[in-house]
Amino acid sequence: MTPNLVVDIIRQTLLTAFWLAAPLLAIGFATGIGISLVQIATSMQDNAFSTIPRLVAFLVSLLLLMPWLIQKSVAFTATLWGDLGRYAR
Repeated sequence: MTPNLVVDIIRQTLLTAFWLAAPLLAIGFATGIGISLVQIATSMQDNAFSTIPRLVAFLVSLLLLMPWLIQKSVAFTATLWGDLGRYAR
């Protein structure tokens, strides 16, 4: 296995991890901004008010995105295992 091949595998792994995490992080970020704007407008600074909607939005988005996340993970793993003979040389 050449160093270039190792770098390519690590690059593909990091890109896959980024694309799997990006939608959930974006939804959490957008929800956090929305909740912060509501807190600013209402002058309500309750921790439960800021935490619970973010958690619910994250969990709902995780449930909705789960099929896509699983498909991408399985495709990456199948590609990695499919090229296993190339890595063993």
